[in-house]
Amino acid sequence: MAQCVQSVQELIPDSFVPCVAALCSDEAERLTRLNHLSFAELLKPFSRLTSEVHMRDPNNQLHIIKNLKIAVSNIITQPPQPGAIRKLLNDVVSGSQPAEGLVANVITAGDYDLNISDRSIKASVPWYSNWKDTLMELKESSLYTATTPWFESYRETFLQSMPASDHEFLNHYLACMLVASSNEVEPMEQFSKLSQEQHRIQHNNDYSYPKWFIPNTLKYYVLLHDVSAGDEQRAELIYEEMKQKYGTQGCYLLKINSRTSNRASDEQIPDPWSQYLQKSSIQNQESYEDGPCTITSNKNSDSNLLSLDGLDNEVKVDGLPNNFRAHPLQLDQSSDPSNSIDGPDHVKSASSLHETKKANTGIIHGACLTLTDHDRIRQFIQEFTFRGLLPHIEKTIRQLNDQLISRKGLSRSLFSATKKWFSGSKVPEKSINELKNTSGLLYPPEAPELQIRKMADLCFLVQHYDLAYSCYHTAKKDFLNDQAMLYAAGALEMAAVSAFLQPGAPRPYPAHYMDTAIQTYRDICRNMVLAERCVLLSAEILKSQSKYSEAAALLIRLTSEDSDLRSALLLEQAAHCFINMKSPMVRKYAFHMILAGHRFSKAGQKKHALRCYCQAMQVYKGKGWSLAEDHINFTIGRQSYTLRQLDNAVSAFRHILINESKQSAAQQGAFLREYLYVYKNVSQLSPDGPLPQLPLPYINSSATRVFFGHDRRPADGEKQAATHVSLDQEYDSESSQQWRELEEQVVAVVNKGIIPSGFYPTQYCLNSYSDNSRFPLAVVEEPITVEVAFRNPLKVPLLLTDLSLLWKFQPKDFSGKDNEEVKELITGEPEMIGTEVISEFLINSEESKVARLKLFPHHIGELHILGVVYNLGTIQGSMTVDGIGALPGCHTGKYSLGMSVRGRQDLEIQGPRLNNTKEEKTSIKYGPDRRLDPIITEEMPLLEVFFIHFPTGLLCGEIRKAYVEFVNVSKCPLTALKVVSKRPEFFTFGGNTAVLTPLSPSASENCSAYKTVVTDSTSVCTALISSASSVDFGIGMGSQPEVIPVPLPDTVLLPGASVQLPMWLRGPDEEGVHEINFLFYYESVKKQPKIRHRILRHTAVICTSRSLNVRATVCRSNSLEDEEGRGGNMLVFVDVENTNTSEAGVKEFHIVQVSSSSKHWQLQNSVNLAENKEAKLASREKGKFCFKAVRCKEKEAAMQSSEWYTFADIIFGNEQIISSASPCADFFYRSLSSELKKPQAQLSLHTEKHSIEDAVRLIQKCSEVDLNIIILWKAYVVEDSKQLILEGQHHVILRTIGKEAFSYPQKQELPEMELLKFFRPENTAVSSRPSVDQLSNLIKTSLHYPESFNHPFHQKSLCLVPVTLLLSNCSKADVDVIVDLRHKTTSPEALEIHGSFTWLGQTQYKLQLKSQEIHSLQLKACFVHTGVYNLGTPRVFAKLSDQVTVFETSQQNSMPALIIINNI
Repeated sequence: MAQCVQSVQELIPDSFVPCVAALCSDEAERLTRLNHLSFAELLKPFSRLTSEVHMRDPNNQLHIIKNLKIAVSNIITQPPQPGAIRKLLNDVVSGSQPAEGLVANVITAGDYDLNISDRSIKASVPWYSNWKDTLMELKESSLYTATTPWFESYRETFLQSMPASDHEFLNHYLACMLVASSNEVEPMEQFSKLSQEQHRIQHNNDYSYPKWFIPNTLKYYVLLHDVSAGDEQRAELIYEEMKQKYGTQGCYLLKINSRTSNRASDEQIPDPWSQYLQKSSIQNQESYEDGPCTITSNKNSDSNLLSLDGLDNEVKVDGLPNNFRAHPLQLDQSSDPSNSIDGPDHVKSASSLHETKKANTGIIHGACLTLTDHDRIRQFIQEFTFRGLLPHIEKTIRQLNDQLISRKGLSRSLFSATKKWFSGSKVPEKSINELKNTSGLLYPPEAPELQIRKMADLCFLVQHYDLAYSCYHTAKKDFLNDQAMLYAAGALEMAAVSAFLQPGAPRPYPAHYMDTAIQTYRDICRNMVLAERCVLLSAEILKSQSKYSEAAALLIRLTSEDSDLRSALLLEQAAHCFINMKSPMVRKYAFHMILAGHRFSKAGQKKHALRCYCQAMQVYKGKGWSLAEDHINFTIGRQSYTLRQLDNAVSAFRHILINESKQSAAQQGAFLREYLYVYKNVSQLSPDGPLPQLPLPYINSSATRVFFGHDRRPADGEKQAATHVSLDQEYDSESSQQWRELEEQVVAVVNKGIIPSGFYPTQYCLNSYSDNSRFPLAVVEEPITVEVAFRNPLKVPLLLTDLSLLWKFQPKDFSGKDNEEVKELITGEPEMIGTEVISEFLINSEESKVARLKLFPHHIGELHILGVVYNLGTIQGSMTVDGIGALPGCHTGKYSLGMSVRGRQDLEIQGPRLNNTKEEKTSIKYGPDRRLDPIITEEMPLLEVFFIHFPTGLLCGEIRKAYVEFVNVSKCPLTALKVVSKRPEFFTFGGNTAVLTPLSPSASENCSAYKTVVTDSTSVCTALISSASSVDFGIGMGSQPEVIPVPLPDTVLLPGASVQLPMWLRGPDEEGVHEINFLFYYESVKKQPKIRHRILRHTAVICTSRSLNVRATVCRSNSLEDEEGRGGNMLVFVDVENTNTSEAGVKEFHIVQVSSSSKHWQLQNSVNLAENKEAKLASREKGKFCFKAVRCKEKEAAMQSSEWYTFADIIFGNEQIISSASPCADFFYRSLSSELKKPQAQLSLHTEKHSIEDAVRLIQKCSEVDLNIIILWKAYVVEDSKQLILEGQHHVILRTIGKEAFSYPQKQELPEMELLKFFRPENTAVSSRPSVDQLSNLIKTSLHYPESFNHPFHQKSLCLVPVTLLLSNCSKADVDVIVDLRHKTTSPEALEIHGSFTWLGQTQYKLQLKSQEIHSLQLKACFVHTGVYNLGTPRVFAKLSDQVTVFETSQQNSMPALIIINNI
């Protein structure tokens, strides 16, 4: 149970006090009325004695009574009606509410912190230690107050308003005060009249009410004297007369009204009456002289006050609507007899306590009384109790004791006999179920059993609990023997209470007595009022003994359908019991609070019902019991709405909707409609207030995307717009990084190789992955699209209407002063920012959907996008539709809209978590996210790019001509247009030469992409020479080949102008699907401070299929023709294979031309033996070509510093493609530059001597060659029974003699797995010796001799043959050469290889060859037999002149030099 202000030891004696009647003359009543009080009310604050009282028991033992209180009330001759009592109790409970605005109790129970909202105590009750200790601490605390004051008010009022009954005497009148005024004409006569009136009421059979304790009621005569107006002397005389007649113990002169009421303002006198008057009860009904008071109960009591003016007792009701004038439990005055009681007194029925409180606030009670008067009244009560009441009670107890002894024939007093009764053997009590239902049995008033009960009650009232218990116990036995169940239950109840209250606790509290009494009252006597009293007392007693479980069970047992208010209060107390246990049962607490709330609601106690549900919600919240939460929130919403707490109602309904609901669709629809209805009422209260926040649909703020710019145009026939950026594209971190790199590359080129410090990559689409730490830049007159991600968590569709963005705009002039005028909201300034409104936006059940909302900025400044504003509604009949299927035309048709409310939702995006500094790592900090705060800048040019005849599929190496159109759609001219791509070898706009040379007629006839010239047949198979500079093709020294300027005429594109340029494409060398990114860069002619440049992106997707594979090798020619003293000729072998599969429809490939391009070498002619003019390759065929290459002429070689390349074309048809012109040379240079970018194997530089390193480099250069081969081909394709001719080119880059090169990229073979080494390798220096292959190329040797030689051996036995050894220095340094002619005789097999011949003359020659010098040695070979001999035995050693180390040139590569010696 909740903690109470009073302990149970104080509560029970205060609930059962001696009752005294008051009967006043009219004049006496008038005197008290001057203070706005009746006589009984006047005494109320002073009715508790301030000192201990003594009396003697029947055994003459002294008995002390502490804190005795008496109850004085006006005589009412008719018992209050149950309906009136119910109404009073209802008012008492509704009038006692938790105070608002005070600190709530926070009770920590296990894992829960419970707010039990009432007064200013903060009770952190540690259940886990000792509850009793805590309770004592709380009681001692000055802050301590009750947690359920409404229950205590109810209990107090209930106990006071219990009608007197015949089976008990506790609330029967013991005495009667007869009050007359000293102003009466005949006061003594008035006393006689009053005495007769009292006698008539008590002894006349017409009056069954009130009840009197004994026939001989104590009459106490009180003379009231008005000090300010009366004659004091006369009063004293009358008092003397009274003493003569009634004795000094039976009368009293009470002086009051020591001042007049109009002096009230001079001095502030305390008002002790107001607290008592608020608790007006039926028992103490005031008798008003002016008739019944009008009763008004006001539901909306906060706004209307009732005021009582003076003695008129008028009730003013201001502005109360008629339907509020009746309380839900209000009794009708005219028809209910309880409000018009026959008898001498007019009755004021109890009005609503809440209003009485208000009414009494304006009235000063006791205005004519001074503090001296207060003391006199206190003294009067003391005198009455000491001299009148207690002696009367003491005498009555003795009389009853004597009567009982005499009637029972007992020799000793009852008090001394109790031991005998209790110590003897007990007769087992019959259980209730065995007893007959004889609750209707009535004893006559003189019955000895009733005398025992009377005596017990008297002892109980004067706190003599030992004697009371003895008497109750005796009476209980007698009643049970007589089977008078009502009487027995009463005796059991009071016996249990007496046993508990006995000082020193000689026996435990007999809870089973109470249980039996409750069961008897409830089941046999059908008297729920008495059963309820038992439960209230017993529960308090059990609670004081920390028996919370038993107390809860008792309280719950009495809940029934007959009284919702009682059930609600008892369930609430049971809930408090559960939470006060040693190990708190928090869920039981919550469950019983819910039950209590339900019963409060049925009883019309809406505020209490709401409070119970709110307190239970603390337990159920966040535990995953969603259905329970929904029920509680729904009820809280309903109750709050009824109480006009609309904000609370909205909040509760909002919770139902925003939690992941497990309710059915129909239930969710009901919740939503209820929410909208409540919301509508709230918004109608303040139509001009700020828009409220709506809970639905959910918005995933972090998924909000912002796009700056126009939507992409759809493809128009052959015209295809650049893909650029759009909201339809998924974010890809890899591609965004590529775009960033491309932009950095082009910005670096524009800024002479340096990226400016203020550079920031352009972002057209901002999302959760982009860098949103800076304010994004938007351009005036270009739309801003915000994509908002909505999700509908409900199973019912939601319809949003008039959906638009909410924004705040601050116009600013970025060049000059700020204009601090702030325009806000959509309605503000459409000429500043245009706003798109989506009229209808349907989100189906449990659907996630994005809405794209646009803003059109018309002014520069700072824009802040705050959120979205819309009408939230449902579709009528939407409960029947199931998903999308039942809603045809979801986004086009008008829906029949149900209820809707207008509101907003804010877009609040949390930035990324910061994790850079130590402080950021140790704390949780988030950076800013500014994607919704764009800065609107001045006008900028806007480029649109269209691709015309752009292919989607190509053969590898195929050349295709397309057109690209550039359009400036803004009002500003643009310039510095460039395009950057990671794959510059894929496309070209043509070199500078393309503009100079017009297309030849034959090229246009054949629709060729190449520039061609018709050739005559004589020049077949010999090379046609031309030359071109790589600078013309954008591949200069130190240039960036990826950044290509677009050749705009006049380099400027004016507003509205468009330019079409040809664009040649070449299919990539690898087959498959290729995504090629183009980034177009452009600037405004007028420089802008905020935006320096703009970009446009395009991603082309090309699918390539296989065509030709080309591989080539180059080797030195051994022939000595045409050498002209220079470094020799070379042979180039080219293998071409048709790898195309027939799916592409390619019939055959024709090799139409082979061209070379180099700074030093050129193809001279074809040395193919067969004069096959047409080189055709069908599917999977391979062709072999051999060409002779020679060095370029000296004058051409001299131009090599200026990046001039010599092109030589060898033609296999009748048309020459000029390979040094666009687009052939463009693609060649682009492939060359991409090849040059690949990392080349470099020798380590960590050698000791640089001289060795230089030597190695010189030797390496001998084997290097820079010859590039271009294969030009045509492919014949059959498509749709038409023959098409495709053309293309492949490139092979030859770098090293003898090494095979390919036209297509080779797949790198993965190295085989090696075992891990767990030791550090020694730091071995890289060997500075060149490889064998490189050495063999340092000196070129060739032997010149006759193939066969005839010699007559019979004439001359020795045959001498002249042999010339040619030594050619291939390097550009001086070389020392040693020629050794001695045979190596390392093994016997060596002789067999070259046979037995010898060289005559010097066996060793030492020579020095200058750079690229050729030297011939005349040698003689001597033979003695015929046969075939190998002359290739001379060993040649070479070293660079300035080097010490000798490198032997290896002769393994040289061909065998065979000679045939014949005999003649």
